[in-house]
Amino acid sequence: MSNRLIKILVPAISIILGLLVGAIVMLFSGYDPIAGYIALWNGIFGDSYAIGETIRQISPYILAGLAVAFAFRTGLFNIGVEGQLMVGWFASAYVGSAFTLPMYIHLPFALLAAAAAGALWGLIPGILKATLRVHEVIVTIMMNYIALHVVNALIKTVSGGSYKTERIQPTASLRSEFLSNLTDYSTLHYGIFVALAMVVVMWFILEKTKTGFELKSVGFNENASQYAGMSVKKNIILSMLISGAFAGLGGAMEGLGTFGSMTNQGGFTGIGFDGIAVALLGANAPLGIIFGASLFGSLKYGANNMPNAAGIPLEIVSIVIALIIFFVACGYIIRVGLQRLNKKKEAK
Repeated sequence: MSNRLIKILVPAISIILGLLVGAIVMLFSGYDPIAGYIALWNGIFGDSYAIGETIRQISPYILAGLAVAFAFRTGLFNIGVEGQLMVGWFASAYVGSAFTLPMYIHLPFALLAAAAAGALWGLIPGILKATLRVHEVIVTIMMNYIALHVVNALIKTVSGGSYKTERIQPTASLRSEFLSNLTDYSTLHYGIFVALAMVVVMWFILEKTKTGFELKSVGFNENASQYAGMSVKKNIILSMLISGAFAGLGGAMEGLGTFGSMTNQGGFTGIGFDGIAVALLGANAPLGIIFGASLFGSLKYGANNMPNAAGIPLEIVSIVIALIIFFVACGYIIRVGLQRLNKKKEAK
């Protein structure tokens, strides 16, 4: 059994185990797991509208997963994706509503504003890590809360005391009449193509550029990289910048696509935190993140059908997701089990 096959089997087995144990939880809670999973399936693939909404839900998860995975691949743990996503959401909504420009300028400008805002929010922990060796986990966690309250204050400021920004101009919107009509008037938008393009960008940076090689090298061993002539500080800061830019674009999916504005937030969106699980499930690989985001986006949207169709509360789906994350975290045990099984087969 090749190492590549084991890498594929570990998350697949984690998902299956999570669903199986989730079914047991439903059974012991007095719910029908078969009816529950049928309702979940119909909520995801039941009709063209559900499919459109599911794909729309996947878009920000891909970008949040990329943000976490990029930092992971370069030796950093960016828990601040949630805050970076929120400032990106605000920046895209503000630029989208405050300017009147042709679409070929306005939409890229709003997307770049979101990426820049997320990158700026990632820059701060990057600088502190590079210069003062302050652990990025501590700083990024605190930056999430700062982002939440700063964004709420900015929304009130730019809207004249209101709790919602103005609606973005049509020239800055990712909404697609074609995709909406194709999926029975769902809110599916062009953001999915932006997200998939960023998957290619991450792969290209890490696998095909000198910069990507240096970023990974610094993540593996700072001392060896410095001895080889690489700038450790520069690469740490650059890693957090790029990671934050991906997260900021995740916010643009909401600001320019799903909602077309931003309202005062009472708490976190959860997308950034789920991005950690998406990255783990996708083994921090660009292609794997697409599958990880597809799973989480599908579960999140399809779960909305479970209370009505099967009488199962949304909390049960949260338990299933938590179980999948748990088994992904236990991936080492699954990997060892597969390797031992493989050795037994080879011995026979």
